[in-house]
Parts: sequence; C-alpha cells; structure tokens
Amino acid sequence: MDTVAVTVVRSAAATPYKSSILTGGMLPYGSSFAPFPSNSRFTVKRLAAAVLFCISAQARSQEKKHSSQSSASSPGSSESSSNKIAPLQLESPIGQFLSQILKDHPHLVPAAVDQQLEQLQTDLDADQQKQDPSASSTDLVLYRRIAEVKANERRKAVEEILYALVVQKFMDANISLIPFISPDPSGRVDSWPTEDRKIEQIHSHEAYEMIQNHLTLILGNRIGDSTSVAQISKLRVGQLYAASVMYGYFLKRVDQRFQLEKTMKVLPSAAEEENSVHQNAMDDTRPSGAGGVSHVLSHPGVSTWLGGEVSPGGFGYGIKPTRLRNYVMSFDSETLQRYATIRSKETVGILEKHTEALFGRPEIVISPEGIVDSSKDENIKISFGGLKRLVLEAVTFGSFLWDVESYMESRYHFVQN
Repeated sequence: MDTVAVTVVRSAAATPYKSSILTGGMLPYGSSFAPFPSNSRFTVKRLAAAVLFCISAQARSQEKKHSSQSSASSPGSSESSSNKIAPLQLESPIGQFLSQILKDHPHLVPAAVDQQLEQLQTDLDADQQKQDPSASSTDLVLYRRIAEVKANERRKAVEEILYALVVQKFMDANISLIPFISPDPSGRVDSWPTEDRKIEQIHSHEAYEMIQNHLTLILGNRIGDSTSVAQISKLRVGQLYAASVMYGYFLKRVDQRFQLEKTMKVLPSAAEEENSVHQNAMDDTRPSGAGGVSHVLSHPGVSTWLGGEVSPGGFGYGIKPTRLRNYVMSFDSETLQRYATIRSKETVGILEKHTEALFGRPEIVISPEGIVDSSKDENIKISFGGLKRLVLEAVTFGSFLWDVESYMESRYHFVQN
C-alpha cells in the first residue's frame, strides 16, 4: 500500500505541532466499548465503587510506604516491577492508582476510569465557571498560573488514563507488551514470544490485509524470514515503531468507516472504486501535489530505515490490492489528511512517552539548520521475526489508541475540533 500507508507518516511529518526527537519529525494532533452490560449498570457501579474505595485506600497506604523507603531502595527496582505490564511507568496520582488496579484487579479498570473521568469533568466544569478575579495584577498572574498548573495536571492524567486503557486491552487479548529494548548476553534484543495469531484476531480481515501490506513495505522479501539477524540503528527502529503506531491509528479510523458502510451496504461498486483510485493515483503523481509519493518517500520510518532497501522490486513491490486499500485510495487528499491526523495532544504525548520508554531517549543533537546528528546512535541486533513482532505491536497499539481515545472523548471532552 505504497501511497496510503506512507501518507499517514507524511501527514504526521507535515502537520506542525510538537517536535519529537525519537520520531525525528513533527507529530500532529487534530468502536467504542461498553465495560459492563447496560442492564446491570446500577448494581455493578455500586459494587465497583465500594471495591475501588478499598483499592484506593490500599494504594495510598502503599504509596506512603514507598515514599518512606525510597531513599533506601534503588531507582530501578520500581521500574522493573512496572515493566512487567508495560514499559512506561505512570507518575500522576491517577496513573499510579490505575497501575495498581491493572496489577491486582484489571477487570475493574473500566469502572475506575469512568470514575476518574467523571471527576475530571466535574473539576473542569468548576474551573470554567470561575471568573478572573478583579484584583491586582499580581493576584491575576497567580490565579492564571494556578489554572495553568491544573490544566497541565489534567492533561497528564488524561494521557495516563489513555495508556492504562490501552494496556488493559492488550491484557484482555492476552498479549504481553514488549519490554524496554535491551540486549541479552548474546547481544540480541528480541527475546519476545510470537503473538502473530493473537494480533491477527484483534483486527478485521480487511484491516489485517492492510497490515500485511505495511509489513511488506518494510521487510520486503524478508517478510517470511524470521531467523536471520540484522544490525539496525536503534533510532531508526524507534522511528519505525512510532510511524507504525500512527499507521495503526489511521487504519482503525478508516476501517471503522469501511465496516459501517459495508454493514449499511453503501460501499461503492468495484468499478467506481477503480475509477476513483485511478484518478487519485494520477493526482498523487503530479509534481505539485502535496500528497505525492515522491514527497513521502524520504521519511526514515518506512522507505529508508534499512539503508533504503525496502524490497528488491522497488518501493511498493509485492503490495497486494485489497478492497480496503482501494476504498482508502478513493479518498480525496483532504479526507485522507484528516483521517491520518492524530486528533488530540494527549494521544500524541502518550505515543511519544511510550516509544521513549521502549527505546530510551537517543543521544542526538539537532543543529540550528535542522540537521540531525545521530553519530552517538547505537546499533541493535534483531531478527526479522522480532522486527515483525515490533511492527505488529505498534500497529495494534495505534488501533487501541483510537478506540480508547474515542471512548474517553464520549465521557470527558479533550479532543480539539
């Protein structure tokens, strides 16, 4: 899927928002699930509230105990226990509370999230109703500074709630997240279990065909080789992971629309799809087109992450035509750009934090001219099977991000239009 898959990466690099050292560019910002049956909502909520109260008291007690012993404990000890579930350690009070529930009572995470989102919405409504005090300029500056601190705390809480829900979805699927990337005694980093079959069951048939095309773009003729080991730049692999998360986010959005139109039987006919695809392909080959293929091939996450050798037949070689691919290719450039853009700052933030927790922060320097000096970047030894596992997890992580962002937005408004 030479045009569609890479357009996601291009749109992320083209939309100015926030510089990310790990992804080497700019990240943009702007399915639901029911945690409990509706007919048992009252009973479950009352029960969950009582249990959550006990868990919250236990978490506060453990937090005080940890604080009193922090001077005697090593910095890595708490991180190692957290890494058993996910590489990113949550830091806010809400995040630590949800981390404890994820470890001890993961089935209560949706109820805990609903409770926290309700409280966040109440606090936000209360702050918005307050008027700026008609006092001295010093008091006004202090008031606005307090409001800014509260807004930042809410944003961090939303990020960590997003992350906790994504981790819970992996736990529900019985898929373990890849831990922090570090070499074993042999020098390799990919001592992870294969989860291909479980990941395939998460996605629709049409979406998984697109994921296979995405893997073909990256691995080329190595897609069936799971044992050969290569030395690859850790920075490049991190960029590839972040780009694949964004691709998974985009793919879930378009697949959700595709499945809805498929259910409603309003999908265009095959002939209409082919005509639309041909027209859009002609538009993309124009030199002045912002979405042209030549504009996006320079992204290091896909086309040049392994020395530019994507596949023996050139970029896009081996890509299979699928109905979902044709459906996406029929989008005009404006629609494609909108679907390829991450909607919220919080989602972008947690994407960056998760990727850095997985790969670490690379020692690179950006010159005033914008040139990235990655001379201190390290190479890692990873098999092509391990690389495939990384990409599959990243795409699934992005798909889950779309799900939980949509779910949270229905309860606490944080997505900017």
